[in-house]
Amino acid sequence: MSAVVSAAGLRYTPTDRTVLDDVGIAVSAGEMVAVTGPSGSGKSSLLALLAGLAVPTDGEVRVDGEPLAAGADTGFGLVLQGYGLVSVLTAAENVEVPLQAHGVARDDAIARAAAALRSVGLLELADRRVEELSGGQRQRVAVARALATVPRVLLADEPTAQQDAATKASLLALLRDAADAGAAVVVATHDPEVVAVCDREVALHDGRLVLPG
Repeated sequence: MSAVVSAAGLRYTPTDRTVLDDVGIAVSAGEMVAVTGPSGSGKSSLLALLAGLAVPTDGEVRVDGEPLAAGADTGFGLVLQGYGLVSVLTAAENVEVPLQAHGVARDDAIARAAAALRSVGLLELADRRVEELSGGQRQRVAVARALATVPRVLLADEPTAQQDAATKASLLALLRDAADAGAAVVVATHDPEVVAVCDREVALHDGRLVLPG
């Protein structure tokens, strides 16, 4: 299968330190790929480059075989390390607003947001402002927001962090379901239980690939 999202020769030097050096990855529709490595290995930076949130110093990212333009609206589902939520909005609004911004009718956006929050076990907190939620609950809102868009590519940075065992298993099942439905899913993680659910693993160490996958 051809890759939905891929990168070749990525080098990323945002300061005087090279964070990624000659990194490549290719993920096809229906795949769930784990990006592993110790803290500081470049996992989050790789996801940011794949999402178009950062620009590589060298190399390029391609989506459907075409170069990813800087600042392009990819429509990817994103679960960011810092959640990327609007703290003064409710959990439901954080899911609804991006849907409406992409042309989903308001009533449909409300229904899809409710379904997504239900899937992560947070429907009862839908009207709670994000700033009032715990870190683990915010992470689940971020997962719900990403899933509600039914993205072709889902990039998730430590999506099961701060979750108990049952919730982690539920979130992993949702990500696995997204891949099985045809999405290209990339998960940055240090958790072997997450890796076990994925189809393959790409490992980084000091910004270099040590397990190409």
